[in-house]
Formats: sequence, structure tokens, C-alpha cells
Amino acid sequence: MKNIVFKISLVLVLAMTFSACSEDFINDPKPTDQVNEDVIFSSRTGVNAYISGIMRRFRGQFNSTDAAGVNSIYYARTVKGNDIIQRNTWFSFDYENDNREPGYRRTTFTWEYCYYMIGQANLLIQGIENSASLSSQDKAETLGQAKAIRAFFYFQLAMEYQHTYTYDASLPSPPVVTTTDTSHKPMGTLQEMYDLILDDLTFATTNLTSDRLGKSYINREAAFGILARVYLVMENWPGAEYAAKQAYGGTNPYLNASSYGTGFNDYSNPEWIWGSAQSADQSNYYWGAPHAHTDHSVLSYAATFFNVDFVDLFSPTDVRNLFINGYGVPDSDYRRWITTKFTFAFDSDHPIIRTAEMLLTEAEAIARQGGRDAIAADLLFTLQSNRDPNATPSGNTGQDLIDEILVERRKELYAEIGVEWFDAKRTRTGITRTGNHRIMSASLTPDDKKFFLKIPQSEIDANDLIDDSVNANR
Repeated sequence: MKNIVFKISLVLVLAMTFSACSEDFINDPKPTDQVNEDVIFSSRTGVNAYISGIMRRFRGQFNSTDAAGVNSIYYARTVKGNDIIQRNTWFSFDYENDNREPGYRRTTFTWEYCYYMIGQANLLIQGIENSASLSSQDKAETLGQAKAIRAFFYFQLAMEYQHTYTYDASLPSPPVVTTTDTSHKPMGTLQEMYDLILDDLTFATTNLTSDRLGKSYINREAAFGILARVYLVMENWPGAEYAAKQAYGGTNPYLNASSYGTGFNDYSNPEWIWGSAQSADQSNYYWGAPHAHTDHSVLSYAATFFNVDFVDLFSPTDVRNLFINGYGVPDSDYRRWITTKFTFAFDSDHPIIRTAEMLLTEAEAIARQGGRDAIAADLLFTLQSNRDPNATPSGNTGQDLIDEILVERRKELYAEIGVEWFDAKRTRTGITRTGNHRIMSASLTPDDKKFFLKIPQSEIDANDLIDDSVNANR
């Protein structure tokens, strides 16, 4: 494994959080260029501070505007589909489905950022496990967060650097590293990566509670939300049903239609299960996709538009129909539709997992098991009727019901997490460009290799256990 990934710097993560978490760390006369691991892992306060530093790296700029944090990974997926049109600016190469070569920034950023975060999680896990000061309860709860973080980023690597799991789980995938050892590692298999993901998330969902420091941290419900996504990809339908239900609560899901048009930039919204919080003193400036790209009403990139065919899916009374012809152009112009769904500010929060997604995940998982279409349809209509007071049940069953649920996922989650790309990849259906796209030639066929990235040249050059042949036939 490339050494740069695992040169773990406690200072880089902790310097951003300790000053706010404990005055003792400022006043105690210790070296200012490092923080001793014994100090960090000697108390729950120290471990919480370290976790806070990791969670901040979810949203901070990693190395450029389109290579920031988790939001950059999600937004690159968003613009690869048919529903979204991206102007020729940041993320335009992703929009063209032409950003996967070994030396390209998307390929390198996604690899190095995910492994950086995995490295931080591994250091956290090692420190907690070796601590002689933490109680067994503190160890279990903080390890649950650490392992959920690690699983989350391995899941991103699994989705980004190989075919989907059901295509062939024996295919080579990025190395699985579970220690702070900085020696080079060879490629593993997709199965090995998913085995670790499931082990980590099983531990997390077993040991975490609903309590947490804030909604940007992973608790039991957020961990189940991650697990539900993993089970969808693996086509473990009973598992996805159970995990999704645990994530949102399973009874009387909180849905507030009026909150849909308030800017999608405040993670205190009760519909959000997990979000990435931003604050004015830790500004995300203009790398905060989707907000900095979709909001055309303030100074921003104003770079994102919406396919006329996608907009046609929404009824006039659907609260999610926030599309306007902001530029006064005809349907044939790619600028025809913009949205007011997202309000951009330097402190805009980013959604990661919401109740509506988990409700639809449960509905899809039930529908795919057969024999329970009425239950799945009722769950689907719970959301549809909340979003549109004039909605009526479709009466669909079987594959038609599943297809309706997948469309509803696109309507509900557009521009948030790359749901169209995620669903097309896992269901192996491809994405066909239609309507008024700026570039029509970037369609994706089922199991298209353009659904995943090549291994970065920087990794090949630095790792003597991975050579150029790794990208053969990729």
C-alpha cells in the first residue's frame, strides 16, 4: 500500500478538534507539534476528540474543489447519470463519463482519500483496543464508530474500483488493510472487502446505541443505514429490509413534506438520519457539492441543470417539484431546468442518509422477496402521499412495483448521493442518456467498465506488489 496513505498524522486530525473539546490540551505544557497517543486514548474525551477530527474530514477539502470529501464522491456519481446535466466546469469530466484513467484526479483522489480515512479509522481502532484506561463500554461504543467509519470507506472503494458485487465477487479489488502497518499490500478480492465491511458493520450495529455527540457522528441507526445500502448491493433482501427498518425506526416514520423546500442545508432536519455538519468558522467555501453547483440564486458555480425527461416525472403538486426555468430557454436547451432544492451557503450541511431513503430501501427489499407486494406498495405510498397530497396508489405489482420504487428513489434523492448511478450499477441495468443533455454520448451499458475507476498510477508506482497489469482489461 502506498506509504503516503498510512503516514498517519495525529496532528492533522486532532489539531482541528482538541482546542474546542478540552482546554486541558491547550494549557498543559506538552510539545505543540504532536499529541501523544497515550493522551488521546486515556479517556473517552480524548477518543471523542479524535473521532471529531475524523468526522470533520468527511466534509473538508482534500485537495481541490471536485476532490473534497464524501460529497465529492457522491456528486461525481450524481453527474454520471441521465437525470442531471453538468455545465463545463468542475465535475464536467465525470459528467462525460471520461474520468477514470490511472493518472486522473478522480481516480487518485477517491483512492487516496478513502485510504486516508481508513488509515485514521485503523489507528483509532488500534488505540482503543490497546487502551488500558477506557472502560469496556467506552471501548465498545467508540470501536463501533471506528469500525463503521472503516466499513463506510471500504464500501466506497468497493463501489468505485470494481464491478458490482453480484457480477463476480472473486474479482481483484483494492487491498484490505486493517492495521497501521505501512508495508505494501497486494490487491485483494471483492469478497474479502465485503467480508470486512459486514464484520465491521455487524460489530457497529451490535455495540452502538442511539446516543451520539451530534448528527454528524455515527450511531446505531446510521450504522444500520450504511448496512442497508451494503445489503442492497449484495442483494441480501431480508438483510436490507431489516437494516433499513432499524435505521429509520420502523414505525410511524418521520416525514415532513414542508421541510423539503427549505434548502437541504441543515442537518437538524428530523428526516436526516446522518448528515455532515458545516459551520461558518470551518467554511466549505465553494467545494460544497451539491449546494455550490445546484443553487443558481447566489454567487456559486451555477453549474447543474436537470433533464427535461426527469422533470416530467414530477406532478405539479409534488413538493419535490422545485424546478424552474431560470434562464428562459426552450426545452431543447440543456439549461431549461434548474432546482431550488439546495440553498448554498458557506455553512451548508450535507445529507448522507435520510429516512425517506431507508423507507424506500425497505419497500424495495420487501418487493424483491415476492409475495408481499401489498406491504411494499403501502410503504411506497407512505412516502408518495406525504410528498404529493394528490398522489394515488398505482396498483403496481412484481417488477412494475420494483421499477416504480427505483424511480421514486431518483425523485426523492436527486443530486444528494448519486442514487441513479448507485442503483443502475447494483441492478446492472445501465444508464441511457435522453432528453436535452449537453452530451448525449456518455450513456452507460449494463456492467459497463465505466462504472468503475482504474487503479491510480501513483499507487502502482509506489507499491511493488501492484504493477501496470492490474489495469489490463479495466
